[in-house]
Amino acid sequence: MSTLNLLAADDNSTIIWIVGIVVFLFALFIFALFARFAGLWIQCILTNAKIGFFNLVMMTIRKVNPTIIVRSKIMAIQAGVTKSYDISTRDLEAHYLAGGNVPNVIRALIAAQRAKIDLDWQSAQAIDLAGRDILDAVRTSVYPKVIDCPDPRKTNSTLDAVAGDGIQLNVRARVTVRTNLKQLVGGATEETVIARVGQGIVQAIGSTATYEQVLENPDKITQIVLNEGLEKQTAYTIVSIDIADIDVGENIGARLQADHAEAEMRVAQAKAEQRRAEQKAREQEMVALTQENRAQVVLAEAKVPEAIAEAFRSGKIGILDYYELKNVQADTKMRDMIGTPEREPTTTS
Repeated sequence: MSTLNLLAADDNSTIIWIVGIVVFLFALFIFALFARFAGLWIQCILTNAKIGFFNLVMMTIRKVNPTIIVRSKIMAIQAGVTKSYDISTRDLEAHYLAGGNVPNVIRALIAAQRAKIDLDWQSAQAIDLAGRDILDAVRTSVYPKVIDCPDPRKTNSTLDAVAGDGIQLNVRARVTVRTNLKQLVGGATEETVIARVGQGIVQAIGSTATYEQVLENPDKITQIVLNEGLEKQTAYTIVSIDIADIDVGENIGARLQADHAEAEMRVAQAKAEQRRAEQKAREQEMVALTQENRAQVVLAEAKVPEAIAEAFRSGKIGILDYYELKNVQADTKMRDMIGTPEREPTTTS
């Protein structure tokens, strides 16, 4: 009986030890959770962020950084953003899980509220998720941004335009832009604005009669460009376009005329050379034809003795007729020699 009592006592002590260890581990776990989230929980209580201790634990389970959410919520409450926009903790968590920059969006909303810019939470998080820097966009709306046209980092340092008189002008412009938050999602970027402004300046200078008019009144060029509405479908609104520098370049018109004249001269030379070649070929054809005719004459003369012999055999001509024919030929040859002017004898020293 005593042995059974000892065994029962050992089992009870073992159970007590196990329960004690479990309670200790649970208490240690609770203490670890409290130690980890106590600071954030106290901040939520003091700032009326309305985020409970259990919510902080659940954020960790949902792979959400509770520090970012709490600080963003406190920042929004302290700045009074939550009075204008209904931003819940769930909204902040959803934006964080979607890959958004929650603190940046809250700062942008605060800056927009201070500057009295119409920007709500839905638009701000949509812009942020689209990959745009919403805080920089709001700052650019408050403080306009100046960009160089053309961008010296990517293209030439100047815009090359030619006036109506053919004089080249090298122009550098500065474009002051303000962010258009309504078109920030889907709107064209800064590169498009630079390209459009550059195209407008080149076109405006090209429509000017002389380069002197551009040098006298560069504001006229910028006004023409501004009136074209280049900021359509872009993320910016053009505030102003200023001509920073104008340099006179080459006389493109004169160079083109010289090139055109040289090209025409080469064409004329080519045509003349072609005609000369054609005439030379014609000359060679005539020489060949002359040689052919001479050959025919020689052949015809070779048949004369045969014809005379045949005439003797057939009795058509006699000896007297033959000598008379020879006299006629001799007389004709003499007349040809008399009619031909004699060449002066060449004297040799």
